[in-house]
Amino acid sequence: MGMTIAEKILAAHSNKKEVHPGEFIEADIDVALGNDVTSPIAIEKFEQAGVDKVWNKDRIMLVPDHFTPNKDIKSAIQVQKVRNFARKYGITNFFEVGRVGIEHNLLPEQGLVLPGDLIIGADSHTCTYGALGAFATGVGSTDLAAAMITGKAWFKVPESIKFIYFGKLNKWVWGKDLILYTIGKISVSGALYKVMEFTGETVKELSIFSRFSMSNMAIEAGGKAGLFEPDDKTIAFVKERAKREYKIYHSDEDAEYSDTREINVGEIEPQVSKPHLPENSVNVREVGDISIDQAVIGSCTNGWLEDMRIAASVLKGRKVNPNVRTIIFPGTPTIYKEALKEGLIEIFMDAGAAVSTPTCGPCLGGHMGILAPGERAIATTNRNFIGRMGHPKSEVYLSNPAVAAASAIAGKIVHPDDI
Repeated sequence: MGMTIAEKILAAHSNKKEVHPGEFIEADIDVALGNDVTSPIAIEKFEQAGVDKVWNKDRIMLVPDHFTPNKDIKSAIQVQKVRNFARKYGITNFFEVGRVGIEHNLLPEQGLVLPGDLIIGADSHTCTYGALGAFATGVGSTDLAAAMITGKAWFKVPESIKFIYFGKLNKWVWGKDLILYTIGKISVSGALYKVMEFTGETVKELSIFSRFSMSNMAIEAGGKAGLFEPDDKTIAFVKERAKREYKIYHSDEDAEYSDTREINVGEIEPQVSKPHLPENSVNVREVGDISIDQAVIGSCTNGWLEDMRIAASVLKGRKVNPNVRTIIFPGTPTIYKEALKEGLIEIFMDAGAAVSTPTCGPCLGGHMGILAPGERAIATTNRNFIGRMGHPKSEVYLSNPAVAAASAIAGKIVHPDDI
């Protein structure tokens, strides 16, 4: 019997010819990731273990992206712990202010995560890297500590669900809409501890950045990972960035899946997920008359240059509604710089939007865009749980960058064609 791409990666990293769903394995990892929220706990556990060196100073990635530049004394202390650890053990990939980007945009951009990799990260959206054909998944801080010591992690081999997308994409529809629509169909637990494998003729047409958006949100369906098989677009993205060798894996034709779903993308309009779950996805014109107080464009889900271009295409020559605070977050300094070169930042500022240094702050309700009681935001982020972006009595609606930009202009949630 054949294996899926996920099973092949796990088998290769556990020195096995094959693995099967439900099997427990110990595997060698390629990358261990932590940020300024999760790394301090891992560092404490590391120090308690009494070891005097890390597993691999080049493969541990420490990205303080949640509260940097530091918003208060507590966050400064958090980052200080990470900084001191990085200096003590010579961690190559510690990203200080000025170099730091949103971790799940930064690592692919820098060629630090690659096809065929087995990656763990103490952040739930580590699954983003599945867009490159890597098995990438979130873990707890204690697992990160163990990996920093041993370079290993244990896994229960997950089943895989195959999602086959076919048909032609409608205008204003991208990967973000496909994944919101899919989560709406299967629910936030529909892929619990399973791999979401994204395939089909439409997938081949998606940009690598739309694929990142889809893999990023696999966790919002409960997925252990969200994988695309590498193709020419994948290779084009990684070949000029890769810092080391990588390996391409493909699923066998006779691989077994726990389920197969076929989705006609021609039926998908721009999606909006209503509060308070990503599964509450509807066509944007079905949302109703919903006024907003804030629009957030960016995050690890939609902070790519492509997303900046999409938002700018809607905002150009227009003004955001005076009642809507519009905040835009390029995913990395490089993306920010390219957006500046292309005149996108000027478009945003002329429209009345604020442009921020890369940060996760508003997405998790940390800083740079906290919602007050009763306020509503439309955001290109990945979660809209109760209190996710601020007060428990605030509301978050999820969308793609075009819908968010159009809604910022209209002062309420609208289709981009309706402004």
